[in-house]
Amino acid sequence: MNAQMKAPPKSPVFSTFGCRLNAYETEAMKALAVEAGLGDAVVVNTCAVTAEAVKKARREIRRLARENPGAPVIVTGCAAQTEPETFAAMPEVSHVLGNAEKMRPKSWRGLAPDLIGQSEPVQVDDIMSVTETAGHLIDGFGTRARAYVQVQNGCDHRCTFCIIPYGRGNSRSVPAGVVVDQINRLAGRGYNEVVLTGVDLTSWGADLPGAPRLGDLVRRILRLTDVARLRISSIDSIEVDETLMEAIATEPRLMPHLHLSLQHGDDLILKRMKRRHLRDDAIAFCEEARRLRPGMTFGADLIAGFPTESEAAFENSLKIVEECGLTWLHVFPFSPREGTHAARMPQLPGPVIRERAARLRAAGEAAERAYLDTQVGRTHSVLMESPDMGRTEHFAKVAFGTAQSTGTIVTAKITGAGDGTLRV
Repeated sequence: MNAQMKAPPKSPVFSTFGCRLNAYETEAMKALAVEAGLGDAVVVNTCAVTAEAVKKARREIRRLARENPGAPVIVTGCAAQTEPETFAAMPEVSHVLGNAEKMRPKSWRGLAPDLIGQSEPVQVDDIMSVTETAGHLIDGFGTRARAYVQVQNGCDHRCTFCIIPYGRGNSRSVPAGVVVDQINRLAGRGYNEVVLTGVDLTSWGADLPGAPRLGDLVRRILRLTDVARLRISSIDSIEVDETLMEAIATEPRLMPHLHLSLQHGDDLILKRMKRRHLRDDAIAFCEEARRLRPGMTFGADLIAGFPTESEAAFENSLKIVEECGLTWLHVFPFSPREGTHAARMPQLPGPVIRERAARLRAAGEAAERAYLDTQVGRTHSVLMESPDMGRTEHFAKVAFGTAQSTGTIVTAKITGAGDGTLRV
């Protein structure tokens, strides 16, 4: 009897690079690939943010092809969208799917084992022609602690260092009703925290009827769902609307932590980046948010060694860590991306870029230590990501000596801090 039982279907091998949005889309693609019968496939979801990201994807493709001989290798994601010929030329790669194509069931059905030899090896359309977000919905991913919900895709801005708009297309939003329905499903399945994610989150709504703002979406979610904690991923502080600021001030279920897309702390460099804010704008935003929500914490993206960056300009980035009261930094050593304006600007020597990135990371580590030290003796609500690790409302890690239930929110008094973690 057992010998006649069907073996469970094989699962395709996925490798994902880049942002949370890519990770979200990988989860949706897993279901599409399984439904198409692609259990033997290898799928690499690439990132295009730097030239190094593309190199890493190429290395990963070669490694996975060696480890999975005979398996079809399908490459997708932002790098596949911006330079499909790079991957199509690799002997290991059987098919290349663009960012729009990768979310369409039809694309995956065309790669089914009985059809894969008949389908076009490169399926990459003009991403700028895409006017809607994909209709896929998933029930969260990663741990049972939190779920990520894509509410926006694409970007209308053209920062001089960024290739992503050419990989993701123009900004487009998921309607609020669709977002609310999905979050209600997730809350019903036991998720206590939902993170709103997108490429340019603060542009949400501009393409929808009535042009609602991100704050309108946040207030609607909190009014119409029972999710315990709502978190916002990376935002452009200059585009934050008044309703979102009101929500920060008055909504306890909106978590008091924001990750800011700052990129630099010097006005001239910000202008050369074609950013939409100046350093004083960033400082004023952080001060106002903290006035409305005392204890608010901030993370930030900062680029070190942007073309033409002088030592004085770099010092302004160092100073903005303290002036904005940043707690967690994502530091990116500048890497010229072919196809961007910044790649044609006068470049700094590699050792200078690396040395400045190291100094910026050190400043971030010092800021993190200082903040964590202030939390000793305080009590926090902690969302458990695993039996022995969770995060506070302010996104600080907390280590537990005794096991807790993953996904639950527990009240804990902080007794110590060190190595980037609070202890109970």
